[in-house]
Amino acid sequence: MTTVTIVCIALLGVLLFLLGANVSRNRAIRGAGNQAPTDPADKLLIAIRAHGNAAEYIPTMIVLLLVCSALSDSWLVDALAVASLVVRTVHAVGMLTAKTLAAHGPLRDIGAMGTYAVGVTLGITAIATI
Repeated sequence: MTTVTIVCIALLGVLLFLLGANVSRNRAIRGAGNQAPTDPADKLLIAIRAHGNAAEYIPTMIVLLLVCSALSDSWLVDALAVASLVVRTVHAVGMLTAKTLAAHGPLRDIGAMGTYAVGVTLGITAIATI
């Protein structure tokens, strides 16, 4: 496994924990108020969904990066590691800067489509390198 892949995996983990800390920060700001918001424009709900979405995809991407790294030392694994970090960061920024979850913005959409593309490519790479 290369340094590039290791750093990207570590930064994906950092991103996930920062998004979780942001949820805690927003809950503290809210205080004793509604801790389970449903309004798509509510900052706490946006923080919760940004963290939840990251928690849905980052662990699988990390596992696939580890599998691909164990099976190959190709530059492609490094490229996929960097791409994973970029698309997940872009998606998180897109969600956190949105005025509402009811509308999609370009960063959120690019991050989502990139996540699917990189995730599928990681899966295929893991199979192809057996």
